[in-house]
Amino acid sequence: GFFFMLLYEKAGNIGILTINRPEALNALNSALLDCLYEKVTEIAHDTELRCLIVTGAGKAFVAGADISEMKDLSRPEAFAFGMHGHKAFCALETLAVPVIAAVNGYALGGGCELAMARDIRIATGRSKFGQPETNLSIIPGAGGTQRLPRLVGVGRAKELIYTGRIISAEEAKEIGLVNQVTGDTREELMKAAKSMAQKIM
Repeated sequence: GFFFMLLYEKAGNIGILTINRPEALNALNSALLDCLYEKVTEIAHDTELRCLIVTGAGKAFVAGADISEMKDLSRPEAFAFGMHGHKAFCALETLAVPVIAAVNGYALGGGCELAMARDIRIATGRSKFGQPETNLSIIPGAGGTQRLPRLVGVGRAKELIYTGRIISAEEAKEIGLVNQVTGDTREELMKAAKSMAQKIM
């Protein structure tokens, strides 16, 4: 019943999956993560799909995990929450078709991790990336400590994780976190993502 949190459309053989909690800057809660897992499992059976684009509604890609849900969790509940994320992200990562993250705005914490679990990242010029979890006395739990060093190298990953520094799309491209930076509008972003999907196909 939570599928309003995700929008899915197909343009020919390209699927476009939009995370749709704009009022919460698309923050990831357990309901949304479950929904994401179910939707990706369903998409996996579509034999006509050749490429998937994942993006966010409104002015953020995903601003992070839903802190309002996380703050009262016991240790076992926190572990279970982390596993929700792990399951959903791995389902996307192991999808048989290439997945492009079209990052419009903030990709912080769990949002940065969601982008890193994709094959390719395209961002608007106003997008921001970072793993600010240490500011909350937690570590990047949904793959940040693993996927980030693979993309940008250990030294840079440690700096970003230890400082919690938020970086621009340009810097993200410079260090290899982002493949391409477009203009600032969603139109330019989606055009670039679809164009790359066409080339891949």
